[in-house]
Amino acid sequence: MRELRVAKSAGFCFGVSRSVEMAEKLLAEQGPCRSFGELIHNREMVASLESRGLSVVQSPEELSPGEHVILRAHGVSREICRAIEARGAIITDATCPKVKAIHRIVSRAEEEGRFVLIIGSRRHPEVEAICGWCGEHKVLENPEETAQWLDSREDIWKKPLTVVVQTTQTHNNFTECCDIIKKRCTNAKISDTICFATSTRQEEAIALASGCDAMVVIGGKHSANSLHLAQLCREHCDNVQFIERPDELDLDKLKTAEVAGLTAGASTPAWIIKEVRNKMSDEIKDEIKVEESAVEKELTFDEMLEETLKTIYNGDKVTGTVVAITGTEVSVDLGAKYSGFIPAEEFTEDGTKLEDAVKVGDEVEAVVVRVNDVEGTAMLSKKRLDAAKIWNDVEAAVEDGTVMEGVVTEENKGGVVVSVKGVRVFVPASQTDLPRDAELSQLVKKTVRLKITEVNRARKRVVGSIRRVAQAERRERIEAIWNEIEVGKRYNGVVKSMTSYGAFVDIGGIDGMVHVSELSWGRIHQPSEVLSVGDEIQVYVIGFDKEKRKISLGYKDPDADPWLEFTRKYSVDSVASVKVVKLMPFGAFAEIVPGVDGLIHISQIANRRIAKPDEVLAVGDVVDAKITAIDEEKHKVSLSIRALSVPAPVAPAPVAEKEEGPREDALVYEVSADGKATGIAPEDEPAEE
Repeated sequence: MRELRVAKSAGFCFGVSRSVEMAEKLLAEQGPCRSFGELIHNREMVASLESRGLSVVQSPEELSPGEHVILRAHGVSREICRAIEARGAIITDATCPKVKAIHRIVSRAEEEGRFVLIIGSRRHPEVEAICGWCGEHKVLENPEETAQWLDSREDIWKKPLTVVVQTTQTHNNFTECCDIIKKRCTNAKISDTICFATSTRQEEAIALASGCDAMVVIGGKHSANSLHLAQLCREHCDNVQFIERPDELDLDKLKTAEVAGLTAGASTPAWIIKEVRNKMSDEIKDEIKVEESAVEKELTFDEMLEETLKTIYNGDKVTGTVVAITGTEVSVDLGAKYSGFIPAEEFTEDGTKLEDAVKVGDEVEAVVVRVNDVEGTAMLSKKRLDAAKIWNDVEAAVEDGTVMEGVVTEENKGGVVVSVKGVRVFVPASQTDLPRDAELSQLVKKTVRLKITEVNRARKRVVGSIRRVAQAERRERIEAIWNEIEVGKRYNGVVKSMTSYGAFVDIGGIDGMVHVSELSWGRIHQPSEVLSVGDEIQVYVIGFDKEKRKISLGYKDPDADPWLEFTRKYSVDSVASVKVVKLMPFGAFAEIVPGVDGLIHISQIANRRIAKPDEVLAVGDVVDAKITAIDEEKHKVSLSIRALSVPAPVAPAPVAEKEEGPREDALVYEVSADGKATGIAPEDEPAEE
């Protein structure tokens, strides 16, 4: 081995480092205490903390009232938190902030009634904890499992979904799973929750393994991120050792390698990495070139003393760790001879509670406002630094077209003012996306998305456009609808206008038409009998023409088809109580069930000859009728009242009296099949003598 290369990102990530520091601080202040589960996935570090008094418990029942317990970096479920509190134990939450963010995402999904899909290893403590903050959920480990599960659960395809991923997963696995989900599920909200530090570590490992003859990966055998590192290295290098401790290193496997690489998982302490690095370096016989490592070099006493005595000046940007919080200020350890403090009001100006805005152990950035060398204190301002960053972001947004979000605070002459992270942005009326005569005051207190079009920091002038974002989003929604539209697909829409023949409904930037016949199964004359402009309704596609950009929509519930109710209840020869709804010269229409009418032909209304239906019936009459025929294909029904009537008695023919005097001619009629009558008068007959 002639060269050793060490990954710059090897070792503790922020979340692990923060958890260990919190545990060490708790041990120093409180003495022996408990850890719920192994604090991190590294046996050496866990053993070191245990030797200093941090014992591991696996259930809330092992805790006593008043006992201090620190929650592991992987987090715990909501139920376990409540159980620990119920035991009266005092909690220090060392959950990684990245994991905590996932808990918030899935908790919000539960409140919104969304089904949660978690991409990750189902037996990993981080994933188990995430599950404990969900409502309905499913853990999927890989693309194959994702495809199989979705194929078996078509009912989930149209449900609102929230997708998250274990922080230590590989991007390839997550991306492949998401591609499958996107193809099947139409309402999925996907959050890439892979830790940035994890992604960086994986990218460096791949680059390192690709250029080395041998690789050594250090990490806990049950550490997900370390296992993934080893897996990625093996995909790019044939000679890979995955070890947990320095004594597991096999130097014989490195002798034939010209270049060897070294990386480590997020839970690996710096001293283990250093010991392995030194052991590998001892084997290099020729000149060794060791690249810069993330493992901090060991400082001499003089160097450490100088570090703690360094001076800071007004205007310096500093980073520190929150060590104490009071009602008036937040104390920050700057790692220097000064104690920094930030006024508590800077964290609560937007109405946020102090305990929700900042916690002990959080890392904060601020700018130095005033230094007191006598007292060894420094007044800091997070607000000023944030304001400077925001101005930088606003200026950059002009160049790259970034969409920003803000709240409309007031109506101004010719437009409105939007507060974007504290910066006032003027939006001209023409750029508000409101109609020309609309009241601008309706935007006040609303959250809007806008693009920055002009910035002048010297004059503190910023101009933006809501309209540009709205137009772009409308175009995207319209294209998305046309790309995904299919018959039967449902949409939530808003009634935009109505005509005598139907209603036009906006389904997300596109108007579709609901014909009056598709509004109700019952008999209606105008769409206004069912809907009003502005109504929010659910519709479904019954037809569309992409070339002409036309969509036909349905509103009435297909499952409530009255014909189905009619056929379940009645058949030919059934007797029904019907209501006369319309009279025609040839008969009467009567409602059998709401939405299904039958025809009573004029010949079937009475047991005698009538000239018009209104001689016997009137609109609104309820009568009994017999069903004589059903046309299933055309949905037509024939009814008969006559079939239920007693036949009219036939009177005997009267005997004609002998006529005196001359008689009138009789007219004999013949009625043809089409109902036309013809006739002639007979010739005169001779009179009787």
